[in-house]
Amino acid sequence: MDYRDWEIIKALYEHKNITKTAHSFFLTQPALTSRLKLMERELDIKIIAARNKKGIHLTPQGEYLATEADEALSLYREIKENILNMNGEIRGTLRIGASNFFTKYKLPLLLKKFKEQYPLVEFKVRTGWSSDIMKALYNKDIHIGFVRGDYSWRDQKHLLFEETLCIASIDKLEIDQLPFKRRIEYKSEFLLKLLIDNWWVENYSASSLTSIKVNRVDTCKEMVLNGIGYGILPSMILEGEEALHKIILKDKQGEAILRRTWMYSYKGWMELKIVKAFVEFIEREFFNHTCEQ
Repeated sequence: MDYRDWEIIKALYEHKNITKTAHSFFLTQPALTSRLKLMERELDIKIIAARNKKGIHLTPQGEYLATEADEALSLYREIKENILNMNGEIRGTLRIGASNFFTKYKLPLLLKKFKEQYPLVEFKVRTGWSSDIMKALYNKDIHIGFVRGDYSWRDQKHLLFEETLCIASIDKLEIDQLPFKRRIEYKSEFLLKLLIDNWWVENYSASSLTSIKVNRVDTCKEMVLNGIGYGILPSMILEGEEALHKIILKDKQGEAILRRTWMYSYKGWMELKIVKAFVEFIEREFFNHTCEQ
């Protein structure tokens, strides 16, 4: 079995579906089935026990392979990275995890600049909620994680920037009017929701008057811009929106409530030239940007 075979077994175990697994590897279903048959012949086992409308069931041997896939893939990556690290060049694949916001607004330009300096480097990027990125970090599926919010992390970390939370509306609002005004809510990460909910409970005895709930913070901003209601949004989402009235959320001591964005990694990863170069690059980019401001 090669590296891709282990990836296929892992995906098959997670999806429990041949078609979904094939699509995730840009394969046709017959091509994936043929590859599975080759694995079965090589190991002299059956991998799939049964198929039905709900998906597939793996044999005990198939499930064993799936449970060992992470370790096999991790060992392969470690060997490959160590071999590349023996060379003088900075090359190889950098595995990055980034929150959805960081991926959209920050990461593309950073990767472009890094690639210009180190053209032999490739990237494998995983995106999602910050909680998903933290899980990938703990599993060591990625080298670097860019997360929003103050997660418990005891290894290497760098604070990249801070932002405030703002009440935003097209019409000027007084803060004591909020419980009586229409609010646009959006699906958010747990830590952000906790910050906002704690602030609300500290300031009001009544619940907010929610008129609309949307899936994305960008959609919430557009609703606010069209005067449908007010939103409580991270300040970076509101950059350039001069038409909006904004009130910064503050705690009882009058201090602005901050949301932080971090770069997390393991100190051990710094032994890899590619990781060390990237971490130092990010530090320079954000330090210089802060100084310029």
